[in-house]
Amino acid sequence: MRTTVQDVARAAGVSVSTVSRALTGGSVSPSTREAVMAVAHRLGYQPNRAARGLITGRTGNLGLIVPDLRNPFFADVAKGVTARARAVDCGVFISDTDEDPVAELEAIATLRHNTDGILLCSPRARDAELLAAADPQNTVLLHRRVPGLSSVVADIVDGTRQAIRHLRALGHRRIAYVSGPEDSWATRQRLAGLAEFGSDAGLEILSVGSVAPTFDGGVLAGDLVLAGPATAVLAYNDLVAIGLLHRLAARGAVVPERMSVVGYDDISLAAMSHPPLTSVAVPKDRAGAIALDLLLGRAGSMTAAQGAEVILPTALVVRASSGAVV
Repeated sequence: MRTTVQDVARAAGVSVSTVSRALTGGSVSPSTREAVMAVAHRLGYQPNRAARGLITGRTGNLGLIVPDLRNPFFADVAKGVTARARAVDCGVFISDTDEDPVAELEAIATLRHNTDGILLCSPRARDAELLAAADPQNTVLLHRRVPGLSSVVADIVDGTRQAIRHLRALGHRRIAYVSGPEDSWATRQRLAGLAEFGSDAGLEILSVGSVAPTFDGGVLAGDLVLAGPATAVLAYNDLVAIGLLHRLAARGAVVPERMSVVGYDDISLAAMSHPPLTSVAVPKDRAGAIALDLLLGRAGSMTAAQGAEVILPTALVVRASSGAVV
């Protein structure tokens, strides 16, 4: 027979209400919570989310909205969210919006009424649209900043600074930049970093325009990069950078002798590319876990209602795709 909350209460020597509070994060002493959890584990108790929802008014489920699960960056974010969710006994509904701002808003409307909160990777929808669609008390943004909503973001500007300093130290003075979608918050952050630190370092930053944030986008940009005077290229993300590597190889342009290539995000494929890709590492799975804790109010004094912002550091990972000017 299925173990019930009454069985746990009898074995732990406490009331049913105490067991309920201990298992749902309510107000009980740490020693009581630990004792109840130990008994529940020993008896194999599995809480009934539907029944618990009738009592607490909460579903025990959260929503995660991402623009493209084919991109390993967002797959890693999802891994961080789901691993943390299992640890705190939450379910996660994942919605892939296929880089469509309208689909992002539709997903928010759907999940807002079927979950206890939403973790939102939304690179496309406008700030005003997000503020109108989302509940500020139950929404945390990932890798984007919108005033009025809590967020977990990487320090993109500093990551850009690290990439530029690295290329400058290698002797590069003309650096091409392959941008992502113009309406992306991350694009604006990268451009801000390039504008600030590129000029300070005495570099010439050569924009080759915007492409889709995909392997194919990088392939399309390859000829534009080679047509200019740049000796190095910084790509919007690793997928674009790997597409660049593919096109440069097809054109006989040896990396890094002819062109140094630096990506962004440090996805798993970066270390597997040929040559292995120098990239700015972003703590993707950690960001997902922190965002979930922030949403649940488990991150110290910060809560989603307070519009908290967590900024995570980035770090340049140097591999064989970047080298000194020949």
